[in-house]
Formats: sequence, structure tokens, C-alpha cells
Amino acid sequence: IKKLGTRFGWWLSGLAGGIVSSTAVSVAAGRAAQQQPAQAHHALQAALLASSVMYLRILALVAFLNGAFVPALAWKLATLCATGLLLAWAVRPAEDPAARGPVSSLQNPFEILPALGFALLFVVLGVTTQLVQSHFGGSALLALAGVVGVVDIDPFILSLVQGNPAPAPLLVSAILVAMMVNTLAKGLYFSTLARSVRRAALVRFVLWTALHLPLAFLF
Repeated sequence: IKKLGTRFGWWLSGLAGGIVSSTAVSVAAGRAAQQQPAQAHHALQAALLASSVMYLRILALVAFLNGAFVPALAWKLATLCATGLLLAWAVRPAEDPAARGPVSSLQNPFEILPALGFALLFVVLGVTTQLVQSHFGGSALLALAGVVGVVDIDPFILSLVQGNPAPAPLLVSAILVAMMVNTLAKGLYFSTLARSVRRAALVRFVLWTALHLPLAFLF
């Protein structure tokens, strides 16, 4: 997505990018904010919107692969998505003429190498998840969810959904824990790069992260 300088352009970048990889959008938006501080608030909105779309994207994938998980996840993911949208709406970009100019190119998430990496990660995490479930129990599965949340949660969540016919409470908790850590990680990635809006970004992402905890263990 290239040279979208208006507020609508940033919103479109966040929403469209979140369909593929909200992590990639968060890092790319952080870099854009770092290079052009006048665009930082718009970049923060894009990162929040991309992360909001992630919940709907994962819910759609779960519904496609194993609809039995949908009743246990739908309202929780909808709540988290709505929270992200509200946090993005609450960002008030300064009316600076420089903020209307073009921004540096955002990384295109529709590339072949990330797709191949996803396929490999899906296979590895699928095997790892089954081994952890079989031999180490629930605590280890939640720990694994926290670890994979730092990078890419899609392969882990899809392996859980595909490998289990029924949505046991432990599995739902593992999915929410992975999302929680991933949301916090994206906030850290973005705020590390976008220094001019670091506090605003951290406050929003930390509050968003905290909301996952009661949802992860509420049944």
C-alpha cells in the first residue's frame, strides 16, 4: 500500500492490511511514523485498525475450519474488535498540513515469502501443538500460546481448531492468550519505532491487552 496521505488512506491501509497481517502493518506503520512524525497519529490509527480486523479475520477462519468453536469465541472476539475500533477512533490527529502529505511506502503484506513462511510455521506449530497437548498438559499449552503470540498467532490458532473437534475451555483460553500477547507485542513494536506517539500507543495497547485476561478465562 503506497503513498496514502489522507486520513481515509491510513484507515484503508489499516483495515486492508489487517486482513492479511496486523503485525506487518503495525511494524510498517511504526516505521512510517518514525520517518514522518507528522503522520504518527494517523499511523497509530492504522495500527489499531489492523489489529481490530485481526479478530474478525481469525473468527472467519475458525468458522470455515471448525464452526464448533464459533459460539465460544464470537462474542469475545467481537468485543475485542469493537474495543480496538473505539481506541482507534479516540486518536485525534493534529490538523497539521504536513500530515496531509504522502507517506513512505508501507510494506506490502501480499508477498510470496511471508506466505511460504506462514505455511512452514503452520506445519511446525501444528506438530508442536499436538505434542504439547498430548504430553505436557494445559499449562504448557498456555505457555506455548504466550510464546507464539510474540510472532504470528494464525498458524497456532488454526492448528488448535483443526486438531480438536470440540472447543474445550482450555483451547479457548489458549486462543485468547495468544491474541493477548500478540496485541501487546504489536503495541511494543509500534511504540518502539514511533517515539512521538509512544505514550498514546502504549496506553491504548496495554488497556486492550488487559481486556483479554477476563475474556480468556470467562466461560
